[in-house]
Amino acid sequence: MTKASDLLVQCLEAEGVDYVFGVPGEENLDFLDSLGRSTQIRLILTRHEQGAGFMAATYGRHTGKAGVCLATLGPGATNLVTAAAYATLGGMPTLMITGQKPIKRSKQGRFQILDVVDMMRPITKYTHQLASADNIPARVREAFRLAQEEKPGATHLELPEDIAHDPTDAVPFRPSYARRPLADAKAVQAAVRAIEAAKSPILVIGAGANRTMTSKMLLEFVEKTRIPFLTTQLGKGVIDERHPKFLGCAALSAGDFVHAAIRRADVIVNIGHDVIEKPPFFMTQDGATVIHMSVRSAEVDPVYFPQIEVIGDIANAVWQLKEAIQVQPHWNCAGMLEARAAEVAHRDAAAGDQRFPIYPQFLVSQIRQAMPEDGIIALDNGVYKIWFARNYTAYRPNTVLLDNALATMGAGLPSAMASCMVYPDRKVMAVCGDGGFMMNSQEMETAVRLGLNLTVLILNDGSYGMIRWKQANMGFQDWGLSYGNPDFVAYAKAYGANGHRVTSAGMLPGLLAHCLATPGVHLIDCPVDYSDNDRILNKDIKELSAAL
Repeated sequence: MTKASDLLVQCLEAEGVDYVFGVPGEENLDFLDSLGRSTQIRLILTRHEQGAGFMAATYGRHTGKAGVCLATLGPGATNLVTAAAYATLGGMPTLMITGQKPIKRSKQGRFQILDVVDMMRPITKYTHQLASADNIPARVREAFRLAQEEKPGATHLELPEDIAHDPTDAVPFRPSYARRPLADAKAVQAAVRAIEAAKSPILVIGAGANRTMTSKMLLEFVEKTRIPFLTTQLGKGVIDERHPKFLGCAALSAGDFVHAAIRRADVIVNIGHDVIEKPPFFMTQDGATVIHMSVRSAEVDPVYFPQIEVIGDIANAVWQLKEAIQVQPHWNCAGMLEARAAEVAHRDAAAGDQRFPIYPQFLVSQIRQAMPEDGIIALDNGVYKIWFARNYTAYRPNTVLLDNALATMGAGLPSAMASCMVYPDRKVMAVCGDGGFMMNSQEMETAVRLGLNLTVLILNDGSYGMIRWKQANMGFQDWGLSYGNPDFVAYAKAYGANGHRVTSAGMLPGLLAHCLATPGVHLIDCPVDYSDNDRILNKDIKELSAAL
């Protein structure tokens, strides 16, 4: 006979789990004891459950395997809620395990007890209380299957304290082998006919296309057809953005350079579209024909009602499209590429501005120059996310980690830490606003304890800058969004990290190079100047786009 908590660990091992990120509590002690005897799984003790959830989700994003995190009941479980929504909306496979008081008998009334299973239901793909030790193998296998199945997301299992030490003779299930259905050939042919008949076709690459084989097939399709492409924020890097047919990233809802290009298209091939992202374009009844290519059929609404749908494994569907399509001499996409050229010229002209505090376009340019091709930047959420989405050239998939789904603050540092663990030989940088950084800054201790090689860049403007910018755009007075910050250099040193402060634009390149080349955790306090956000992100862009 096996103790239930031992069986749960054996099931995790059978699924190939490497890490469990979390903060255990009293109700997890049986599980913690079982985990401590595993030779395969390493417990990563974090300083907050939210950080553990973000790390597990990012592990899932990089590997395609569900990242696992742990919390106790009550307040521990509620601290996982944001991370669960982050994983589910962002398509990151994650399994969350929480404890609970005994369910067969308890002497503590309802102390700390919430209905965690029901709480998790709207924000996970699957949630279940393990009420029987014998059912653990089936429930774990189902949780992993659903977490990893397209669209990936979060699942949740609750292990009550008394069930955890029940005996059982059950054994783990082996992971099943599964293949996604292939797109129907007739649907592919309909898409081929529409594209071949187009005058100005365009590809829009979204979140669902951010998979390894899809990236390869899309590149082959673009190389054959020479059709221009753009990405959503969660599609960044699916194809190397140095490609001459790359048009840019849809980082604003309207008026940006890429939207000028989209307006010129008469057929839009929308690959891996996910409604959780801000729409890269709005359909109209008399507008362009839209081809929806995804593992799921389109969710129709007033601004998205595709005329052709190609449903099935995306990589295979793109391959079928590539094999069948004939390049047409009447395709004319020159105007779109002119829009991109104008964007690049506009961006490059501003990237040399060495004012201090640091100008965002100069900052993005310097980070791109400092990071190697396979380097990973993990962005927290703030106005700078738009600057990076538009101006940072991604060379490979999942090298620009940003959240354009839940768009939560606080995920940048934990996400970068998980990236370091998955790819210990690659350079990793967390880029955080001062507001977002302070929401999970305690994980600096975790990063130091784990011996990670990590650079954390804090963009310091002493306010919630994104909301402050929108506040100004709406004509409201500047009020209620500014705060004080600690001495970030001293703060880093208090955790045993290396602290640095940027005092001029000229020192930034050398400091970035030093931190990326020197082992350990480095924090850089970088004052930024967002005063031109409105002019550049609104007026200049719209004026330039309107002229194209």
